[in-house]
Amino acid sequence: MAKQVHCPREDAEFDFILGMSGVPVLAYFTGTWPKAIEPCRAMDLVMSGIATDCRGRLTVVRTDITRCPSTTERYGITGAPSYVLLKEREAVAHGTGPTTVTGVREFLDGHL
Repeated sequence: MAKQVHCPREDAEFDFILGMSGVPVLAYFTGTWPKAIEPCRAMDLVMSGIATDCRGRLTVVRTDITRCPSTTERYGITGAPSYVLLKEREAVAHGTGPTTVTGVREFLDGHL
């Protein structure tokens, strides 16, 4: 995965990244259970592309549901893959399920 995608190991690290970002944050949530692995791997590629395309305008954070349970609960995530656009720590848009780079761009439209 590209270096521009942050991967916090725990909730405190997610909060640190969120606090240090001067731009909106696109947090996408992944899981490691069997039915989530392939869709989440596909989202890794999509979000890596988004991070490259939106560098300087958006911080992309790959958030493992198991490692960041409080963050997952805080944003109402119930499955993986899911994604949330955050502005000033507040969720402004939610999405679920695997999607394409075009789908994420449409999701971001009007928010960046």
